[in-house]
Amino acid sequence: MTRKIVTLALMGASLAISACATVKGAARDVHSVAECTQDMINRGECKG
Repeated sequence: MTRKIVTLALMGASLAISACATVKGAARDVHSVAECTQDMINRGECKG
């Protein structure tokens, strides 16, 4: 029984960690697109 609880806890923790990484990556992508859009508006080019 203890082994099942530990296994479930580890699985839950790994899912939580991977979800955080995904959200951070998505936030970086959105920020990058926003910066590129702002550069296009101001200078007519994106410094990709």
